[in-house]
Amino acid sequence: MAGITEALTIFVLALFVGYEVITKVPPILHTPLMSGSNAISGITVLGALVFAGLSEGPLVAFLGFLAVVFATINVVGGFLVTNRMLMMFKRKE
Repeated sequence: MAGITEALTIFVLALFVGYEVITKVPPILHTPLMSGSNAISGITVLGALVFAGLSEGPLVAFLGFLAVVFATINVVGGFLVTNRMLMMFKRKE
């Protein structure tokens, strides 16, 4: 039972910290920071996969799965925004 409590605590703290960090970034800096943080988000995906692989019960597996999904959405979104930003700087033919 202690493992589930610790995992849930880490998950809730990560949600809170992520929300606080994202809401404090000015909109003009969000796109460059998001494109620059894709490597960090990739590390987050790996950490989420490790967390999901812990076989400490169905709740831990579910929270790990959610972490993998949200981190993957973050990585894909970052690449899409970066691609869109780079397309804005290409010369039109």
